[in-house]
Amino acid sequence: MAMKINLISVLILFFVVGMYKSHATARNLQPAELSVSERHELWMARHGRVYKDEVEKGKRLMIFKENMQFIESVNRAGNLSYKLGINEFADITSEEFFARYTGLNMPSHLPSSPISSTEFKINDLTDDMPSNLDWREKGAVTEVKQQGHCGCCWAFSAVGALEGAYQIATGQKVELSEQELLDCTTNNNGCNGGFMTNAFEFIIQNGGISTESDYPYETQQDTCRSQELTPAVKISSYQVVPESETALLQAVTQQPVSIGISASQEFQFYQGGTYQGSCADRINHAVTAIGYGTDEQGQNYWLLKNSWGTSWGENGFMRIIRGTGGHCDITKLSSYPVI
Repeated sequence: MAMKINLISVLILFFVVGMYKSHATARNLQPAELSVSERHELWMARHGRVYKDEVEKGKRLMIFKENMQFIESVNRAGNLSYKLGINEFADITSEEFFARYTGLNMPSHLPSSPISSTEFKINDLTDDMPSNLDWREKGAVTEVKQQGHCGCCWAFSAVGALEGAYQIATGQKVELSEQELLDCTTNNNGCNGGFMTNAFEFIIQNGGISTESDYPYETQQDTCRSQELTPAVKISSYQVVPESETALLQAVTQQPVSIGISASQEFQFYQGGTYQGSCADRINHAVTAIGYGTDEQGQNYWLLKNSWGTSWGENGFMRIIRGTGGHCDITKLSSYPVI
C-alpha cells in the first residue's frame, strides 16, 4: 500500500514538473519563434479582445499580420531615432484607426484670435529660457486619457491645454470635461470631428467648463447638460499661435498648448523615441504640446500628450523632432486658452 502511494506521489510530481517546464518554455519563447496565429492569440488575451465569430477573427488575424509586417519593415529600415511596436490597435486597419481615434476638422480659414484680448507677439528667445521643459514635472498635466471610438481628439486637446493653464494659474490640478465639449459645442461635429478654438469659444460663451467628475466622458455624443451644472473653470479668451517653431516654443514655455498634427500610419504604432518618420498629407489629429527637450542622441524634440491611452507610445506621450520647421505640421494649428 505504501509503495502504491509513493508511486502515485511520484507520478503527480512528474506531472507537476512537466507542466511547469511546459509553461516555462512557453514563457521563454521569443516572438520570432511563435507563429502569427500564436502571437495573435497572446495579443488577444493581453488586450481582452473577443470577436463575434471565426470569420471576424480570421479577418482580424490577417490585419494583425499585415500590421506586424509593417511595423517590422519600418523598424528594419535603418538607424531610426524611434521605434514602432504592437499595441492595442494592432488588429485594425489604418483607415479604421484614423476614423475612430482622430477627428480634427481643419477649418478652411483660421481666424486670428477673434476673442483674444491681445495680439500674439513673437519675442526674441532669451538665454534664460530652460533648455528643456516638461509640464508634467510641474504638476500641470493630468493623467493620459482614452478617447475611444469617438473622433473627438479636438476636445481632449483643448481640455489638456486648459487643465494645464488652470494649474499654472491657481496651483490646483483638476480634470475637466471633454464630454461637455462633445455634447454642447454646436459648431463642432461631436464624434465626427471638430476644432479646438471652437471649443474655447464655447467655454467663454458658456461661462466656463465642468469637471470630469461632474460631467464624465461617455465615448459618444449625448444631450447637452451644461445648464444643469455650475462651471468649475472659466477662461477670458484664447490665443492663436503664429505658424513658427519659435512662436510655439515661446508659447509652450508659458503653458501647455493645443496643436494639430498630420498623423500617419506610423503614429498608430509609435512605441518610443524621437519621432521623425512619415506624416499624413493633411492635419487630421489634435494633441497637447506639454514641453520640449533634447534626447540622448542630441536631437531636439517636442513633448506631446495624446488621447489614445497609456498603452500607446511612451505611456501615452510622444516625442517628435523639433527644429525642422514643424515636423508633421505641428506649428500650423496651435492655440491656448487664457485664464
